[in-house]
Amino acid sequence: MKRFLSKLFSKLFLGILIIALQFGWFVYLTYSATTVNSAMNIVFQIIAVALALYVANKDMRTSYKMSWIFLILFLPLFGCPAYFIFGRSGLTKRTRLKMAAVIDRIKTFRAGDRSVEQALEADDFYAGQQSHYLTVNAGYPLYREDSTQYFSRIEDLYQQLLTDLRGAKQFIFMEYFIIEQGKMFDSILEILEEKAAAGVDVRLVYDDVGCIQTLPPKFYLTLEAKGIHTAVFNPFRPILSIIMNNRDHRKITVIDGKTAYTGGFNLADEYINAKQKFGYWKDAGIRMTGECVWNFTSMFLEMWDFIKGTESDYAFYRSASIPEKAVIAEKTSEPKGFIQPYSDSPLDHEDVGENVYLQLIEHAKKYVYIFTPYLIIGSEMKTALINAAKCGVDVRIVVPGIPDKKLVYLLTQANFAHLIQGGVKIYKYEPGFIHSKCFVVDDVYATVGTVNLDYRSLYLHFECGTFQYKTQAVAQVKKDMLETFEVSHEVTLEECQNKFLLVRMFMGALKLFAPLL
Repeated sequence: MKRFLSKLFSKLFLGILIIALQFGWFVYLTYSATTVNSAMNIVFQIIAVALALYVANKDMRTSYKMSWIFLILFLPLFGCPAYFIFGRSGLTKRTRLKMAAVIDRIKTFRAGDRSVEQALEADDFYAGQQSHYLTVNAGYPLYREDSTQYFSRIEDLYQQLLTDLRGAKQFIFMEYFIIEQGKMFDSILEILEEKAAAGVDVRLVYDDVGCIQTLPPKFYLTLEAKGIHTAVFNPFRPILSIIMNNRDHRKITVIDGKTAYTGGFNLADEYINAKQKFGYWKDAGIRMTGECVWNFTSMFLEMWDFIKGTESDYAFYRSASIPEKAVIAEKTSEPKGFIQPYSDSPLDHEDVGENVYLQLIEHAKKYVYIFTPYLIIGSEMKTALINAAKCGVDVRIVVPGIPDKKLVYLLTQANFAHLIQGGVKIYKYEPGFIHSKCFVVDDVYATVGTVNLDYRSLYLHFECGTFQYKTQAVAQVKKDMLETFEVSHEVTLEECQNKFLLVRMFMGALKLFAPLL
């Protein structure tokens, strides 16, 4: 009862209730006006048709269009206001202009090295194309690999992260979607507090909705009191607003501009399996060193300046990632791969995360192996996966065996039959929940980051990832994939077809509204 009451009176529940009441009142007023006045009803029907035509002509994914058009025409009293509040991806114009101003200031410090780009193009034409796309459309340059280390267990990454944090001398930047007090974060917080007291510039960004059930209200004041500079992304306010639809889903740690981490993990105990809710929690992360760290440093500073309204010394932080000449000379004899950290923003209407995935699938010759906690995809991604499989590419996708969200899991399973019929192999991770977001292709390409195969990650959230070509981590990702297949169950078409009729009908209905969830 105590747990139930705490959830009942939580900030999240009360906020959702207030928003639902506002939305219900708006719908009620519209309904009342249309039933009392027949002319008003005709006007509203015309508005619904006009809005549906407007959506049909918008430059957006087909599945996203169809869901909104169906909702607007079938339930206009609900669909029309819902579209204006939740359907328009991207923040407000004022917010977009604010972010654009930050990007304009920082982009001159993101100039790439043309000789590195040419070296990649000479080695692999398609990899060069992928890198060119990221350079031009995401704004992040390509680098030669210094060192990359992939972690298939966050328990191991966590220990290395603590070691690296203890060695920080100038600055520590951390940006996470979820932070929860417990073994993992408390041990990190202790180090951050010590470093801040020693004069290290310690900054932390967290998403307010991501942490709404895991941190006390105004937790940033507690952190500031410890000397940790804190910024809260898009604070939750219980009002009908499009801005609430976009979240900061990135996971970034930068230490002195020399070392960076990213991956699927947040700063909470389930990620290191200090507590278990859905069996064994499998996640992945990557540690990298060298000049490529600047991409993550600049991502963080961009978000920091956007939230705080400040202007960082980009020249200083850029110089921190430039290796000394002696270090360069020492490492040039060793052949290295290429790495390109990138970020995806809902503000520019460029679906970078999805396009990286699509291009990797389309360029695959032998295999595409994928880890994703959710498989809620549109027709473009389905077509790419099935076409690759039909061309003889070994396409395998690992999803959780134990779900964290049951409704979302039904949506994930709703895509199984069509993909399996097209030759794609689907595996369920039997030990528990897999939260990793990784691709590996043909022993040469890989990406490790925060981008799920679902609509929110692909279109609505701030995300980040790493495109890699022949790095040390590529083989490590593949090894993890092969070991994971061994402890996973391959889903058959018969399993999908043997589900109860009502369950399959419900899953089909969910697919219709999948882009809106």
